Formats: sequence, C-alpha cells, structure tokens
Amino acid sequence: MIIVSASGMLDGGRILHHLRACGPEHRNTIVLTGCQAGGTRGARLLAGERSLRIFGNDVPIRAEVAMIDAMSAHADADELIAWMKRAPHPPQAVYVTHGEPSAADTLRLRIEREMGWPAQVPDQEQQVQITEHHAAAHAMSA
Repeated sequence: MIIVSASGMLDGGRILHHLRACGPEHRNTIVLTGCQAGGTRGARLLAGERSLRIFGNDVPIRAEVAMIDAMSAHADADELIAWMKRAPHPPQAVYVTHGEPSAADTLRLRIEREMGWPAQVPDQEQQVQITEHHAAAHAMSA
C-alpha cells in the first residue's frame, strides 16, 4: 500500500483512517507532499517519530516515510513577489502569516527590500485592526 498525503500535515480527514489502518505495516509507504509545519503529525513523522496519536490511541508507524517537496499547492516566495508587483497601489502594510517563523521573516525582509513596503510577521495570537477609514482612503486614491 502506498499512501499519498496532500499538504494537510496529517492533522485531519480520512488520511488519519489510512494511517491507523496501514501505518503499522512495514511493507507500506507513506508519501508526504508539500510543507509539514512544525508540531503537526506530518512534521513529527518526518523527524523520525514512529508512533502517532490518532483518535485517542497511539498508533505505531512502521511504514516507510517518504517526502516529495515539489507538490505544494502554496505559492513560493518568487510567485508571491511577482503577484505583489502587479498590485495597482502599495498597501499600507503587509502581514506575513504563513510558513515557519524563519521563512516568514525571510519573506518579510524580501518584501521590504524589493518592494519597499512595510511588512511584519505578527506574533502568535497578535491581532491587527484594519479600519474602514484606511480602506476608504486607499480606494479614493485609486
């Protein structure tokens, strides 16, 4: 059995049923695709963890684990910068909220350097209020 997991990081959905049923068998292979964010089952499996808690039970994972980096559905930094360059007006701020902290900060620096736009990586649970006044002022300058 070969189990191919999309970029869901093994945190929900029917993949959990497949892992529970097929993960303990050493003749099977679990193929992870795309980013496996820190703290997720997918990241732990890639780091060598061989038991995952699934539906309240510890499931031994004896299957081979493989990774394919090239199948992420997310845009990479070059694609994001190219998309931002098409914006008719620069935004008042850019908040990088996706990716591991070091990668997010690298993108933040690149946005500031290449685009000249103010950018930040917000802290976990940080809230930012975007007012209608800012949106209306931006729309009127268009």
